[in-house]
Amino acid sequence: MPRTTLALLLVGLLAASPARAQPPSPAAEYDFVGRPRVVVLSDIGNEPDDQMSFVRLLLYSNELDLEGLVATTSTWQKNRTQPETMRKLVAAYGEVRPNLLKHAAGWPEAEALAKLVVAGQPGYGMAAVGPDKLSPGAELVVRAADRDDPRPLWVSVWGGANTLAQALHHVRATRPPAEVEKFVRKLRVYSISDQDDAGPWARREFPGLFCVVKPSPPDAGEYASATWTGISGDVFYRNGQGADGTTVTNDWLDTHVRSKGPLGKLYPRFEFIMEGDTPAFLGLTANGLESFRSPSWGGWGGRYVYRRPYGETRPIWTQGGDVSPRVTSQDEVAGADGKSYLSDQATVWRWRTAFQHDFAARMAWTVEPFDRANHPPALVVNGAAGTGVVRLDARVGEAVTLDAAGSRDPDGHKLGYRWFHYPEAGFVPGAALAAVAVAGADAPKATVTPTAAARPGWRGGPRATATGVAHVILAVTDDGSPPLTSYRRVILTVRPGPPAGK
Repeated sequence: MPRTTLALLLVGLLAASPARAQPPSPAAEYDFVGRPRVVVLSDIGNEPDDQMSFVRLLLYSNELDLEGLVATTSTWQKNRTQPETMRKLVAAYGEVRPNLLKHAAGWPEAEALAKLVVAGQPGYGMAAVGPDKLSPGAELVVRAADRDDPRPLWVSVWGGANTLAQALHHVRATRPPAEVEKFVRKLRVYSISDQDDAGPWARREFPGLFCVVKPSPPDAGEYASATWTGISGDVFYRNGQGADGTTVTNDWLDTHVRSKGPLGKLYPRFEFIMEGDTPAFLGLTANGLESFRSPSWGGWGGRYVYRRPYGETRPIWTQGGDVSPRVTSQDEVAGADGKSYLSDQATVWRWRTAFQHDFAARMAWTVEPFDRANHPPALVVNGAAGTGVVRLDARVGEAVTLDAAGSRDPDGHKLGYRWFHYPEAGFVPGAALAAVAVAGADAPKATVTPTAAARPGWRGGPRATATGVAHVILAVTDDGSPPLTSYRRVILTVRPGPPAGK
């Protein structure tokens, strides 16, 4: 055939073949300035769950750059989308926004949010994906990822993922491989399990796609083992041993959420669990844990490890892990009864009282003046204000001082301090986690002394002489009503001590 014909054929084959870029290194920590950018894909309307999560999302819209609110299908809602439900909630948010502005800055106008509401693929799964099937939702995802912005774009998937799949399909069909790779590398996908066949397709066809998910069949058969059920699944899924369920009952929500003005009235009662989709964005909020910088860090949205699950074609951020290095996706946490519990769900429920109190306070912001509501403490660590990570170098056997002097409460409340080592945080393949001892854990000033660069019992990882990391968390809680907690994360890079006799 003519060379020009052959060249065109090769270009077409490249455009139609899977993008083979490798995913970002699991050790990468995403350091950017500004709020996280977020597009939400939600099968809202199929049950109360998504509507509840959407209310909370709106109450954190001052801490996120929302760039798309897409109504989608899922295995629970296969043949229609309900963007009108999103618009109804945004309208209620517009009613309370003037009051929210009395408590914090940055709340987007309701009119601007309403313009972000669109419909995704009108059918179920990959059957609704293909040439000439570009929905308004898929177009929105493409525009957002193409925007000239150095920050990654989080795609928060609460239902089916076929609108994201359509965006990827369109980009691969219309752009050269280098541009497809550039597009894919802008995305950070957090899926609440797999609720259609599009998520597995996207992970298989686009190996460079950053994904946080527990792969699953599209039905509810594996929900009970998923990390995200730690938000409130204790009773229904019977998987929250050790968790305090006080703040995730319908009675508690009646008092602290549903009774609070126009937006609270649209927060429905649940039959199964409260807000199963919320972990897909809760870790992006500005609480000081900064867990959106790496799924390995752990925070309100849970903690994950980088590995290749059975049946997947490559590693992703997910659950499980080999116990040889003594770290999996499970956290060991003291439960409400004081006993120790180990589970994936604990990576979420360990923070539950704090994030529920924070939610209750924000609901109060919708109806109360500033002086009748509570606001979270503002923390300073070693002179650094804000919510950013504090990074320090350390050496085994040498004490490091952490000082929260200068922290304050905007309401003048008394502050209680707690410093603790988060021993599982920061685990990535090939890295070592250090051991540290914390003294003065309940005081404004603490002393942290590394005892090993690679903690005792470490197997399958670096030698004990390797450099390790340790995450130390400061949690400061006021005595207001409800008590509110702010955090700061300190990351120590721990090197071995000097040789004996030096």
